[in-house]
Amino acid sequence: MKDRLILLLKVLISLGLIFYLFRRVELGRVAGAIGAANYWYLLSALALYFVAIGLNVVKWRYLLQAQNLPIPFFGLVRHTLVGLFFANLPLSVVAGDIARGYDLARHTSGRQVEVAVSVVVDRLVGLSSFIIVATVMLAYAVLGLGRADLMWLLITVAVVLLAFVAGFAVLLSQRLRGLVERLFGWGPVARFGGLYRSLSGAMQVYRAGAGALAVAFTIALLGVLTTTVVNWLAANAVQAGIPFLWILVFNPLTPIAQFIPSIASGLGVNQGVFVGLYSTIGRVASPDGALAMSLVMQVIIYLASLPGGVLWWRKRRVASPAVETEEVWEGEISG
Repeated sequence: MKDRLILLLKVLISLGLIFYLFRRVELGRVAGAIGAANYWYLLSALALYFVAIGLNVVKWRYLLQAQNLPIPFFGLVRHTLVGLFFANLPLSVVAGDIARGYDLARHTSGRQVEVAVSVVVDRLVGLSSFIIVATVMLAYAVLGLGRADLMWLLITVAVVLLAFVAGFAVLLSQRLRGLVERLFGWGPVARFGGLYRSLSGAMQVYRAGAGALAVAFTIALLGVLTTTVVNWLAANAVQAGIPFLWILVFNPLTPIAQFIPSIASGLGVNQGVFVGLYSTIGRVASPDGALAMSLVMQVIIYLASLPGGVLWWRKRRVASPAVETEEVWEGEISG
């Protein structure tokens, strides 16, 4: 019953936002812009989106190596694509992370905790890169471009960044770890103490191997830049008329859509976030242009997830786990 209610909530949020957006825009203009889209821009955006996926794989691989799990690159590509496919189902990005982590953990006997922690840290590093770039670019928009009306958004993102830094410190710092463990001794939150100790203890390897975090963060920044170019290509494909600089300002904020309940990889929510950021808040695009751009990006995300669905289906067709391990996974873990 609970799962059905959650799914119903996601459907209602997505459909509600779609209905609201369609009342604000000229559907004929949106359809015309998409129908007249430049396919060279679209193909370039799709190709570059796979580059962004590849950067995420490299980032995850560095974090796994810090856990002494040297997984081959193309093995991680497979797990990542499967996770991307599941993230596009009526679930969430969290389900995608669970799927890729579970897919890898099945073939790393006795190392499931390390795999799970690497997925969590991978997600945190990725989000931190988006938040930091968003803070820097919003500061530039307010101070350098004279957009004082965006000060409230800059303050909000800066507060989120401080909370993010504090959360990382609580997990990695030995001194803060002891303080927080004492706080978890308090009655109402005591039941979460074991979970915190397990997570914090597993993450100490990254405290000792800070180089891996630095490399992963640098790769994540490249990923932010790559997805910005993907969004710029999508905007140009439908002639949304959004300058690259403003896409660099607002693109790092679009991942918030991943954490709002929705169906099919943010359908409806993504469109609401794009129109809200680029049109309502940013005033750098018309609602029609922002919606057309978001719909094109939605299609790009769906197309990029299809290989993961094919890989997952092929894996299901393997009759014997032993055959799968021998033919597909043999030699994946070395060292």
